[in-house]
Amino acid sequence: MSSKPDPRDDTAASQGDAAVLARHTELGYAGQPVLSGLEFEIPTGTRVGVLGPNGGGKTTLFRALLGELTPLGGTLEVNSTTATVAQTDRSRLDYPVSALDVAVMGTLGRLPWWRRPGRRERKRALGALEKVGLADLAGSTFGDLSGGQRQRVLIARALTADAEMLLMDEPFTGLDNKSEARLETLIDELSSSGHTVLIATHEVEQASRWDLVLCLNKTQISFGDPAVALSKPVLEATYGGHIVEIPGQPDLGVLPAHHHHDH
Repeated sequence: MSSKPDPRDDTAASQGDAAVLARHTELGYAGQPVLSGLEFEIPTGTRVGVLGPNGGGKTTLFRALLGELTPLGGTLEVNSTTATVAQTDRSRLDYPVSALDVAVMGTLGRLPWWRRPGRRERKRALGALEKVGLADLAGSTFGDLSGGQRQRVLIARALTADAEMLLMDEPFTGLDNKSEARLETLIDELSSSGHTVLIATHEVEQASRWDLVLCLNKTQISFGDPAVALSKPVLEATYGGHIVEIPGQPDLGVLPAHHHHDH
């Protein structure tokens, strides 16, 4: 695989490598700004950790990237087809649908309103389930799957929608260590195959392993290589001082455990 473009390379956008380009961007609702000062460029195929407190603007940014919000100021250029991957614990688990049924739902936006998904769409969904390692569970009831398996099915649904950029909302919430590791590997594989992946998270230590981090708290606090963009002053500005040190990494911080699950 060829090396990824340097996110600090100002020529990336002109070369067509930018999945997202924000310049002086301000976002909000009914004319009222809730997130401002966005200045970043995300190259295609990168993994980006989006950090910030509840109410800090992560959801607003994702809605804008999906095309649901028009910037109040500046520009937000999105050069990728985009889909969101919701938290699995927010999914309805009492519907008697299979993993394949859920994956097929990603094809609905590609079909005329009057046409039901057919053999071609099911084949496409099976291919997506195979890509996330769940082809053997295609017929299993979605609600009976583990949290990690459900999360991968939701990723498959996004892939059947031809999403080039995936917006993941706290995808590791409620997962055990094994499922977390498997999901991280899948995100790596998606990035390697050219997908851009944005991961909204509170997990600072985990975000430090992604290609880029974007820290938000009603404005852009920091953006760039985690080694540069994640510092204790940045995290204090992002989370309001609720920071403790990571052992062996005194320049980094992490949210106290009780804050991780305060979604």
